[in-house]
Amino acid sequence: MFMTLMGTVVIAGIIGYASERTGWTHNGILQSMIICIGGAFLFYFIRIMFGIGFASPGMNAIVSSIGALIIVPFHWRR
Repeated sequence: MFMTLMGTVVIAGIIGYASERTGWTHNGILQSMIICIGGAFLFYFIRIMFGIGFASPGMNAIVSSIGALIIVPFHWRR
């Protein structure tokens, strides 16, 4: 379980970094990584508590990270 949590954090951080470097978001690298990691943590604990999620933990991390970047408004700047 601990390795799954660490893998979730790593995948979420990579997605946050990649989304910022490709120009998909304009939050800043650190802010995008924090948003992705927060969303991944939330989805990880929801999966543990309620069993809601996909079969693989990696897919959960990817979907939750992208979902967090979509939910948190990232086009508020001019």
